[in-house]
Amino acid sequence: MSYNVLIVDDSKSMRKVLVKVLLVSGFNVGEYLEASNGQEALEMLENHWVDVVLSDIHMPVMDGFGLIRALRAKEAYKDLPVVFITTEANEHRLQEVMDLGATGYIRKPFRPESIRALLSKVMGDADECRVAISDEGCDF
Repeated sequence: MSYNVLIVDDSKSMRKVLVKVLLVSGFNVGEYLEASNGQEALEMLENHWVDVVLSDIHMPVMDGFGLIRALRAKEAYKDLPVVFITTEANEHRLQEVMDLGATGYIRKPFRPESIRALLSKVMGDADECRVAISDEGCDF
């Protein structure tokens, strides 16, 4: 089965890196969609089916906290897996995003195989899988 992935990051280059990482990782993607902030992501979701969202936390207009709050407030998106890919190092802030309903997070830098492992777990059982991964010393 292939999955439609929405990548939300204010850095166009990071969005392109994530697309490339997903390709390299072997995760089965049907369609890649991109948004530069949480507000654009919400607008994208109105017109496209998405199986999983990969989002940064720190973005202008609407950050990751605003995005997860908005998603969990809507019945249609309350169970949509949302994984944050972030440079956020503050454990309190990471716990806050998990408490708001994030499915998981991975810290930058990361490895393609870590992305695949995380997404495979998330898509296998999104209700029970809430994970955090940190790959120190990696280039992505």
